[in-house]
Amino acid sequence: MNHDELHRLLEEVKSGRLETDEAMRKLKEFTIKDIGIAQLDTHRALRTGYPEVIYGQGKTPAQIREIVRHMSTQNNNILATRVTEEMYRAVQEICPEAEYHPVARAITVRKTDMKSTDTFIAVIAAGTSDLPVVEEAVVTAEIFGNRVERIIDVGVAGIHRLYDKIARIREARVNIVVAGMEGALPSIVGGLVDKPVIAVPTSVGYGASFGGLSALLGMLTSCAGGVCVVNIDNGFGAGYLASMINKL
Repeated sequence: MNHDELHRLLEEVKSGRLETDEAMRKLKEFTIKDIGIAQLDTHRALRTGYPEVIYGQGKTPAQIREIVRHMSTQNNNILATRVTEEMYRAVQEICPEAEYHPVARAITVRKTDMKSTDTFIAVIAAGTSDLPVVEEAVVTAEIFGNRVERIIDVGVAGIHRLYDKIARIREARVNIVVAGMEGALPSIVGGLVDKPVIAVPTSVGYGASFGGLSALLGMLTSCAGGVCVVNIDNGFGAGYLASMINKL
């Protein structure tokens, strides 16, 4: 249940169109819905502005399908991250309108148009190898009602490519900067813009990158102000935070 649904429910009780007992029945599943394999947080959209998101890794296709089945009864957009094509096919059996985003490894179901703004989020990637994390951030931000622009392959090995796009980057309300290897790109962007920078380290890189740890530490020790850092490969976390900033 989201803010608009709760408001309509209370107005119906107030006007006499809905009996109090019926309203109470609807509110019994207001906060938690126990479906056996999961306890769905049906109150989250009202509480935080965004509905609960499904983390697919470690779940079975049948579990994902069952969770989506119950979430589909609510008037909220659905996002599942870190999913496989097999999981998507299972969801399609009960939700034909579901969309699969193979690069992002995500499933989306659009149930409602979330309020958007005229501002946009820029998602900036050091290299093409970072695209899975980029697309996870993009899909997350878009399903939450944001306009997103991708700026790809502008890493520090050819820094002139970034300068070619910097005018557009400066117009964004918030920048997500995705990089692996040594993770230097967010520091450079942070020194060139007056907007928040969300740095996303990726696990892209040779042995001494330690699966993204080098990039993570580099970003955490950035000397540029206005740079915050999410976890390695966490495009979802970056897209979620950027959406909150964009809609302030």
